[in-house]
Amino acid sequence: MSTASTTASRTERLLHGPIVSTLLRLAAPGVVLVAFQSAVSITDSYFVGQLGTIPLAGIALVFPLVMLLQMTSAGAMGGGVSSAIARALGAGDLATARRLVVHALVIGLGMGALFTLLLLVLGPSIYQLLGGQNEDTLAQALAYSNMLFAGSILVWLANTLASILRGSGNMSVPAFTLAAASVIHIPLCGLLVQGAAGVPAMGIRGAGVAYVCAAAFSTLVMLLYLIRPSSRLRPMCTDWRLDRSMFREILRVGAVSSLSSLQTVLTSVILTGIVGSYGIAALAGYGVGVRLELLQVPLVFAIGQAQVALIGTNIGAGHIARAKRVAWIGAAMTACMSLSIGLIVFGWPELWVQLFSQDPAVLATGSTYLRLVGPFYPFLALGVCLYFASQGSGRVVLPVLAGTARLIVAVTGGALLVRLNAPLWTIFVVIALGLLVYGSLTVWAVARTDWTPKPKRPSP
Repeated sequence: MSTASTTASRTERLLHGPIVSTLLRLAAPGVVLVAFQSAVSITDSYFVGQLGTIPLAGIALVFPLVMLLQMTSAGAMGGGVSSAIARALGAGDLATARRLVVHALVIGLGMGALFTLLLLVLGPSIYQLLGGQNEDTLAQALAYSNMLFAGSILVWLANTLASILRGSGNMSVPAFTLAAASVIHIPLCGLLVQGAAGVPAMGIRGAGVAYVCAAAFSTLVMLLYLIRPSSRLRPMCTDWRLDRSMFREILRVGAVSSLSSLQTVLTSVILTGIVGSYGIAALAGYGVGVRLELLQVPLVFAIGQAQVALIGTNIGAGHIARAKRVAWIGAAMTACMSLSIGLIVFGWPELWVQLFSQDPAVLATGSTYLRLVGPFYPFLALGVCLYFASQGSGRVVLPVLAGTARLIVAVTGGALLVRLNAPLWTIFVVIALGLLVYGSLTVWAVARTDWTPKPKRPSP
């Protein structure tokens, strides 16, 4: 089948196929990927946890910044990339889609370099603000962070390339490439952290090196796939001329979405600092508990990115009502998934916490967190899923403001409770309230927003 026929066939399925089956088909590779990426996160903590409580606390300090790296490159700017390409293809404009590919890669290179610069220079100050006042904990955090963020460009390029392919409706290649990278990462992490077969133990640094190696593998594979001769998105010579309108088309969604990612991680960062004031064991226990919450973001991401492609293509073709139906169906699916997870950890929190530590104080803190916050996971899923749906429509301002409301509730409430010398469990209650506010406001925002595209401004 020719490139043009393949493009038309895939777009036709997105525009007219049954919503549930099409959404599930697009999301299925992402769900498989979530299993592999969750295994990476769990095994990283497991291998580092074998080194002791202090290294585990150190990786807990860095984890919010790693999530920011992933969320901005894959979910935020990546969503802007996927949305712009999907809307171009939905409108039948393949030439614009190719030009967007070039501009997306330029953005990825620039943002990756910015992350490396900021974290290598400001890392010590950031982790001290997060509660890393203990010298040993701070040293472990920096050892891991410096290795990982030195390779930020590779992480950005890998996620940008994945977003480009997803925008065309191709979910399989990004998912299976990143899953293969996870298969490489897991044994490599164990080998480098603990040492074996003549390889010296690198300690917590080994986990950072393994992360960067996996990103390099993903970047190489997807780049070769994108530029293969038969690729419909392979840029031509005339596509390499940079144009402000192309950057604007990506950034009007991606830049605003990056604020949402920053808010999400900033909420986690500030709360990590608040919890850190209760001691190292409390910080380690909270880090284990909140990891399950943050790991649900990639789970929702699987359906969310399918929505970006499906909704963006339908918006580009003018099928507004169908696009809204896709949003509500995806939101219901993700809320049910998160409810199941929340109910399990509410009843048996030790199933999760004991994967990382047997320390009684860590077990107590992690279990308390999961019992109080777990039942509110569906609101997290609603907020994140509908945020991705809004990316597909190109209208993300109100969902981002819903995230702002969550930040205000959680951080203001947490800081007030610390001043009142309240017990740790009350801070967890405020975190749960923040999730309730976030999910409810995002549902309201999507319900009231008209997704009809605005007329494009004529080029000068």
